[in-house]
Amino acid sequence: MHSNRAPLFVRIAAWGGVVFLHFPLLIIAIYAFNTEDAAFSFPPQGLTLRWFSEAAGRSDILEAVTLSLKIASLSTAIALVLGTLAAAALWRSEFFGKNAISLLLLLPIALPGIVTGLALLSAFKTVGLEPGLLTIVIGHATFCVVVVFNNVIARFRRTSWSLVEASMDLGASGWQTFRYVVLPNLGSALLAGGMLAFALSFDEIIVTTFTAGHERTLPLWLLNQLGRPRDVPVTNVVALLVMMITAIPILGAWWLTRDDETAASGGK
Repeated sequence: MHSNRAPLFVRIAAWGGVVFLHFPLLIIAIYAFNTEDAAFSFPPQGLTLRWFSEAAGRSDILEAVTLSLKIASLSTAIALVLGTLAAAALWRSEFFGKNAISLLLLLPIALPGIVTGLALLSAFKTVGLEPGLLTIVIGHATFCVVVVFNNVIARFRRTSWSLVEASMDLGASGWQTFRYVVLPNLGSALLAGGMLAFALSFDEIIVTTFTAGHERTLPLWLLNQLGRPRDVPVTNVVALLVMMITAIPILGAWWLTRDDETAASGGK
């Protein structure tokens, strides 16, 4: 009888990759609770919440967190609208250039961040738009749209068109069909796409560097802290905060779309 279980060396390699990727994150988490003032005294002499209270009292940190949350929320909202509309337009329509449009929608997240950042900065300078909050939101929305589009178009392809036809045959208007038939089928895909887009936007730094101007998001604040060794304990706390804020939406998006992955892997 054939078993779907992977060979032992494959499982060991997979777990080895997981440990390799997450070990540095574990170190940051440990040092966020270190009692010593030194940057990296090993082994840690004890555990304390002192650095968390100091971080909570820093106005620069609170301003950076607030700005990053605002940008991530706005970028996600724009991505949800544009990504859903683009997926709906490409779902069942056949027209010249459809594949090219699909490729262009995926291109921003496939290109290196430095290329996207330079292109956006040049475009903003051309139209006379000074870097700031608006330019950051536009820059983040360019790659957040891709995440939402991928989730929504995948769910559209798994949605039976006969449901839409049945709704129309029963006299429902286009809006009623969308509200009561299409939207409920897209609910978890939209939520998962939005959560992934939020996580990507919240900790994005490369594109932000070119589009921020005088604004300082939380990732830019962390980058600036690299030259201040005395603030390393507080920096570790903020880094742990970023990891937690971004990990929760990613895990939530995986949980919401796990049925899609099971259906895709189980299909013949």
